[in-house]
Amino acid sequence: MPPGPTGPTGPRGGDRPWRPVDRPTKADRIFRALSTAAAVVSLIIVSTTLVFLLKQGWPAFWASGPWDFFTGSVWNPAEGRFGVGGLLLGTVIIATLAMAVAVPLGVGMALFINEYAPARVRGFLTAVVDLLAALPSLIFGLWGLFVFQERLRGPAGWMSDHLSAIPLFRLSNATPDLGRSSFVVGMVVAVMILPIITSVSRDVMAQVPREQCEGALALGGTRWGMIRSVILPFGRSGIVGATLLGFGRALGETIAVTVIINFVFGVNWHVLETGGGSVASLIASRFGEAGPAEIEGLIAAGFALFVLTFAVNLFARWIVARGTRMA
Repeated sequence: MPPGPTGPTGPRGGDRPWRPVDRPTKADRIFRALSTAAAVVSLIIVSTTLVFLLKQGWPAFWASGPWDFFTGSVWNPAEGRFGVGGLLLGTVIIATLAMAVAVPLGVGMALFINEYAPARVRGFLTAVVDLLAALPSLIFGLWGLFVFQERLRGPAGWMSDHLSAIPLFRLSNATPDLGRSSFVVGMVVAVMILPIITSVSRDVMAQVPREQCEGALALGGTRWGMIRSVILPFGRSGIVGATLLGFGRALGETIAVTVIINFVFGVNWHVLETGGGSVASLIASRFGEAGPAEIEGLIAAGFALFVLTFAVNLFARWIVARGTRMA
C-alpha cells in the first residue's frame, strides 16, 4: 500500500513549518519606532534639564568662583556670594547615615523573604515592600516628624552619653535638641530607602539558579552556608546596584530634611547636634521667597545636586545590568 500524501509541512500535515522571517513585520517596525522615540524623548528631557540648570545658574556660579561655590558655606545673595560646601557635606552625611542602617536591613529582609518566609507570607511581604517603595516622600517626612522623631530622642541621648569619644557623636552644646539633628533625619531617610534596597536585592537573589542552591544543601551544607556560598556571591553586583540606587534617592531627599532638621549653612560634623541641611532642602526652603540673584544661586546648587545624583544613579544602573548579564 503506497504511503498517503503528506501535508505541506511534513507528517503531521496540519501545522505550517516555522521559517525565519527575512525582514521585520509591520508590528515590529511600529514597536521599534515607538521605543526609539521614547528613548530619544527621555534623552532630550534630561539634556535640556541639564542645560537649563547650567545656563540659569552660571552667573551665580561664575560670580562665586568654582572653589568657593563647592567648598564655601557662605550664602549671601546681596553680595553675590554662594557656597554649598557645607550643604553638600550635610547631604553626604545624611545619606551615609541612612545607608549604614538601610543596607544591612534591606539585604536581610530580602534574604528572609526569599529563603525563610513561607510561600503564603512571601507574596504578602513582597507586595508590602513594593507598596512602601512607591509611597511619596511627604508621607515618610510627616511620619518622621510626628512619630519617629520623639522615639529617636532616647537612642540619640544614649549615643551622646556612651559614644562621645567618637567625634561624630560628640556634643558641643549643653542642651541640644536631639530630635532635630542629622542623625534623626538620616534614620527617617533610611526607612524611606529601605523598601527600594529590599525590592531590588530580592529580585536579584531570586535569579539564583535553584539547582545550585539545592546542590549546596544536598552536599550537607546548612541554609546559611548555602546563602553565604551561593546566593550572596551570585547577587553581589545586584546588591551593590540596589545600594547605589538607595544612595541616589537619599542624596536627593527633600521633604524629610526640610520638616525635621534646623537648617544651617555651616559644616556640622556632629550628627547628634541640632542643625544641618542638604542641597535639596536649601532649594525647597528658600526658593519661594528668593530674589533674582538668589534664584540663580539656587539653580546652580540644583545643578550640582543633579550631576551628583545622576552620576550615582547611572553607576547603579550599570552595576545592576552587569549583575543581570552575569546571571
